Amino acid sequence: MDVLIIAPDVPAYAHPGDAGADLVSTEALRLEPGQRALVGTGVRIALPDGYVAFVVPRSGLATKHGITIVNSPGTVDAGYRGEIKATLLNTDAEQAYDIGVGDRIAQLIVMPVSRANFIPVDVLPESVRGDGGFGSTGYQGSTA
Repeated sequence: MDVLIIAPDVPAYAHPGDAGADLVSTEALRLEPGQRALVGTGVRIALPDGYVAFVVPRSGLATKHGITIVNSPGTVDAGYRGEIKATLLNTDAEQAYDIGVGDRIAQLIVMPVSRANFIPVDVLPESVRGDGGFGSTGYQGSTA
């Protein structure tokens, strides 16, 4: 699928078969422990109708440095034409993290999306789960 793009650095897939293309920072900054910042990528796209892009964390940054995205996944709708930015959060309690221009800070996943036709009703059909909320399916923890 072709996606029209304006970007100083076009997102790239690191390996064949990767779902996410790397987004890089257009600014240098320091994220102190617990601090968050809206970080620019310089990327603007025109998605075709019926598609959405999600901005998601990079697993290496999350694992090694505690850097994640606050509103993950960040949703980029097909009609949006502004710059794609990532709201990064440093979850490390002790170490600051420096981001430089050109550093890979997030990934962009482009996917087809269907639109729901919401039909108001008075009663929903029964299901196996029913109205059970968080944790309602049980937890099989270790007995050791």
